[in-house]
Amino acid sequence: MKLSLCIATYNEEKFIHYPLDSCIDWVDEVIAVDGGSTDKTVQILKSYGKKVKIYSEDNPPMFHINKQKAIERAKGDWILQLDADEEVTEQLKEEILSIVSSKFKVLSSKNIAYWVPRKNFFLGRFLTKGGVYPDKTIRLYKNGVATFPCKTVHENVEVKGHVGELKNDLLHYADPVFSRYLKRWYRYNDLDVKLLKEGSRKVGMVNYVVLKPLITFLSMYGRHKGFMDGWQGLVFAFFSSIRYMDIYFKFKRQS
Repeated sequence: MKLSLCIATYNEEKFIHYPLDSCIDWVDEVIAVDGGSTDKTVQILKSYGKKVKIYSEDNPPMFHINKQKAIERAKGDWILQLDADEEVTEQLKEEILSIVSSKFKVLSSKNIAYWVPRKNFFLGRFLTKGGVYPDKTIRLYKNGVATFPCKTVHENVEVKGHVGELKNDLLHYADPVFSRYLKRWYRYNDLDVKLLKEGSRKVGMVNYVVLKPLITFLSMYGRHKGFMDGWQGLVFAFFSSIRYMDIYFKFKRQS
């Protein structure tokens, strides 16, 4: 059974080593769809050799479009789809290989895809509280069974069939510094504003400026014990809460 690693990239020179270093030796091919990077991302991809196949595309605001293009180009029997800032641990590697390398197990299993627990790195530490761990996401699936809807920011692939669960963590180095987090925070908010404008949902001030922020903060920081993640847990809960205010005021300005 062959395994394809699929990645979509855009200006990821500081992070692309995470998926490549942790996977290049045991996957059969790497499909990288690059959205016109202006840094050294493409050069770094090329440095990993012929196993890496690079395809140039535009860089759409809905970045799942390029992820979909990557999995459509994969030739493997199985697909491991990673973000450019994600790292496979040795334990997760062994778990993945135990699934894709055993013909008997693959043929006898009803699972055509797998949820993977993801641990997110935020300003110097991995968050384990606040309701953000395990951040389960579908990352491993048979070729041809999964597609990205390309509608929302944090969507998973859609799979028609049974989805199992893996036990070992995928490490996500999303936000090592606040400037990167804030850039992504604004970008995701802008995409949510766009979706609200395209839909018919009522966007009320009380809901978005008072209720949603308050409920989100109390849930993340209190109920789900975000305070146990130190000051990083406080910052994460706070900005996860006030994003609704940012979305509301942007929506009103653009309406």
